[in-house]
Amino acid sequence: MVVADGSIIRFSRRLSALALVALLSLGGVAPALANSADFVRSLWPQAEARGVSRSAFERAFASYNYLPKVMELTGKQPEFSQTVQQYIDRRVTDGQATKGRAMRQEWNQTLTGAEQRWGVQPEIVLAIWGMETNFGGFMGGENTIHALATLTEGGYRASFFREELLTALRIVSDGHVSADNMTGSWAGAMGHTQFMPSSFMRFAVDYNGDGRKDIWNSVQDALGSTANYLNNFKWRPGETWGYEVKLPSSFDFARARTMDRAPLSQWQALGIQRTSGRAFPRPNDIGRLYMPAGASGPVFLLLPNFDVIKRYNNSDSYALAVGHLADRIIGGGDFATPWPAGDSALNKAQRTQLQTLLAQAGFDVGTPDGVVGPKTRAAVRAYQNRVGLPADGHVSGLLLQRLQR
Repeated sequence: MVVADGSIIRFSRRLSALALVALLSLGGVAPALANSADFVRSLWPQAEARGVSRSAFERAFASYNYLPKVMELTGKQPEFSQTVQQYIDRRVTDGQATKGRAMRQEWNQTLTGAEQRWGVQPEIVLAIWGMETNFGGFMGGENTIHALATLTEGGYRASFFREELLTALRIVSDGHVSADNMTGSWAGAMGHTQFMPSSFMRFAVDYNGDGRKDIWNSVQDALGSTANYLNNFKWRPGETWGYEVKLPSSFDFARARTMDRAPLSQWQALGIQRTSGRAFPRPNDIGRLYMPAGASGPVFLLLPNFDVIKRYNNSDSYALAVGHLADRIIGGGDFATPWPAGDSALNKAQRTQLQTLLAQAGFDVGTPDGVVGPKTRAAVRAYQNRVGLPADGHVSGLLLQRLQR
């Protein structure tokens, strides 16, 4: 159960198939099963209203076990403490690029057809597949309905996960996959390209024409569904996600901050050029400047398709990794500019220390709290100007080391 402060009191709540069916049919509640039985029974009217058949509902919950390990995982999501470099280096490797090229050959007909239908380049679909499940190598081992039921019953983002659970039940009831074969992550992401049930209902397609949308067992359905997903969020066919660029030595960081998103021709007027030396093919495309490691690391101008990738996972690190893996799959190399050596991400205590050191040096950061906001970044830029560093406002382990010295 969940008490008022959200903590979990664990006890055995295993429901046998016969016990659950009896409880659903007769309305009786055995003391040890009261919470789970009441929870499952309370779902039925909502599931029925969504068009879920009673037989599908009972099959889905016949072997339901409340999963304490799923609830434990909700409390083991550590503060993100990787640099963008570390995130990408662990996910975009020569091995992944080689495997992506092999998959492109194996599934060329499917990928070519998907591009013709939805306008999304094969390498982007492949990169998402590789990022999400290592090209189907690991799609998660949890029973999706049981995991979503546990999250809902346990009170973790219960409204959100209840909706996903009811949608998952409808997917099973419609015959796309059996409840036992609907597997995924502990948080409900499913199949080769890790769709949540709500995304499945909106964007999954029956690409192979067998009457089912099966993103678990049909690579064709999974890749087609991913292309359809990106297309629905306004993927721009034939265009890339962004360009690696280089800044001039006299780059005007203050001017760049006021521009935010601007035509590539305006960025070019500030002296920005592609690291390849080639011209921007469409100077009127709108881009934004992205410096994941500050001015001393790789720098990018990001295009609209980058934000479409973020609709899959709202993270700049994720979208950059997908774009980079896609480029590697079609023969591109590593970034032209190396990452700064010895850099690291900061945890909250380290960010607080950085703010304290800036305040001691006479810069206004407000009250040191470990939250890097506009005041802290302005203080960092002021400090960088004072000591002759590029005023990019980037907060990093290297900056903290300098302040400590």
